[in-house]
Amino acid sequence: MSMAAVMVLALAIDAALGWPDRVYARIGHPVTWIGALIAGLEARLNRGDVLQRRLMGTVCVVVVLAAATVPAVAIQSALPHGAIGLILAAILAWPLIAARSLYTHVAAVAQPLAAGDLDAARAAVAMIVGRDPARLDAAGVARAGIESLAENTSDGVTAPLFWGGVLGLPGLVANKAINTLDSMIGHRNDRYEDFGKVAARLDDVANLIPARLTGLLFGLVSRRPNAALGVMLRDARHHRSPNAGWPEAAMAGALGIRLSGPRIYGDRVAEEPWVNDGAPDPGADDMGRALALYLRAMVLCGAILLAFAWGGF
Repeated sequence: MSMAAVMVLALAIDAALGWPDRVYARIGHPVTWIGALIAGLEARLNRGDVLQRRLMGTVCVVVVLAAATVPAVAIQSALPHGAIGLILAAILAWPLIAARSLYTHVAAVAQPLAAGDLDAARAAVAMIVGRDPARLDAAGVARAGIESLAENTSDGVTAPLFWGGVLGLPGLVANKAINTLDSMIGHRNDRYEDFGKVAARLDDVANLIPARLTGLLFGLVSRRPNAALGVMLRDARHHRSPNAGWPEAAMAGALGIRLSGPRIYGDRVAEEPWVNDGAPDPGADDMGRALALYLRAMVLCGAILLAFAWGGF
């Protein structure tokens, strides 16, 4: 079975349907199932001294990965060959490709911002970023939305497609489990610094290649490819994240705006360097251009997967 064909079909299903609200209301979503397991383990295991917390955090990661990937291995091995198996595999992969929901969440920020409704835009951006929305002006809201779009293209779309294409359904499920672990316990604060250390490091490794591929995709579909790729190569390594800087810097260069920079989380100010420093702050129009760039990148991604499928991969 061509896993590239499975991934491109899963991407197409997601683009057409997303994850319907009616289905979510009835059965939830695989990420919520994984999240419930993580939350239960964290509540029971995250205690003790530094070494104990790190050990128990490692146990949490192993249990979650085993619970996610062992059934995926069994299911993939039981799938029939041919077109039926390909379609079934794509349907199973579909919920773990978040291309449509990412667009929807970022568009929900862009639309009220373009209409001049800053309060509604702040409420929408609070759904996708952790910074304090009340302290964001229009440029801050646009910046947060575009950064979330860039980073989550890698985390939520490129990475699952990459690992699904390379390792099949087990790779896809493992990647989603690692990403969920990092989003829930991979934080640098008193509660998770030690317990979530392994989860955070594993997420860095899992996204090493996809983040750079995402930046390359953005550069290739940009109307300013030289600027996009030049800013990426210059500024990505200065970002607080070893991976998020690549798609964010490519996006900043493609749009001719600056991203990252200082931001407020609760009562803490994170003094981060600017990406594409010297360029203007983004506005509502730039959010629209970022979403258009994202759609072009998804089309190119699908075309690349089709080419691999045609080659028998």
